[in-house]
Amino acid sequence: MKIIFLGTNGWYDTKTGNTLSILIAAKRHNIVLDAGNGFAKLDQVLFNSNPIFLFLSHFHLDHLIGLHTLFKFSFTQKLTIAGPRGTRKVLRALLKQPFTSPLDRLPYQTEILELPGDEAPLPFKVEALNLVHPPLSMGYRFYLERKKIAYCPDTGYCKSAVLLAKGADLLISECSFLPGEYSPEWPHLNPQVAAGIAKEAGAKELALVHFDAAKYTTMTMRKKALREAQKIFPNTIACRDDQVIEL
Repeated sequence: MKIIFLGTNGWYDTKTGNTLSILIAAKRHNIVLDAGNGFAKLDQVLFNSNPIFLFLSHFHLDHLIGLHTLFKFSFTQKLTIAGPRGTRKVLRALLKQPFTSPLDRLPYQTEILELPGDEAPLPFKVEALNLVHPPLSMGYRFYLERKKIAYCPDTGYCKSAVLLAKGADLLISECSFLPGEYSPEWPHLNPQVAAGIAKEAGAKELALVHFDAAKYTTMTMRKKALREAQKIFPNTIACRDDQVIEL
């Protein structure tokens, strides 16, 4: 199973990367985490006809903006879009004129699911929990090929993040804040807190993503964040666009 980091920035694109999107290429499924501008690269790394499942964490534009590229793709397989409650309403409002064309004009089949509640059509086990981020952010825990992958985007420290990461083979966590930075009014994670969650949860590996583009202006700053995280949780990586890891 390969994890391909199509976009690793938070907020907006810069020379350090595109906004967040990640492909989990499993044997039977293509699972995409969020649809920032990195999502536009999906056709460059997708070379099979396995069904595609896109999981949206929340509705901030840096996690949705890549959806306007849905019409560049010519998938032969079905695309299932899953997200928190309200996903259908948001996508109906966003994916229409004058912004873009609606989903029913795509040349491939689509379906929208809202979690929790609509898990039945999914061919693999996934758990979804609300995280701490205004106005809403949802994290996920996937069970794939005897592996557990946790995804905790846009959140402050919370019990749900620890539960999702518990015993995970890989925790993919946001790292919006600089080392030591904290804001209760705008919950996000710094590298030390993300590493603390991985350690508390007993995860095996931590992958940091969603580096705030206005704060992490160079890759050197990501390396500094990595060093701070590794002091707490040694098996940590700071991801970059187009990086591939195997699980």
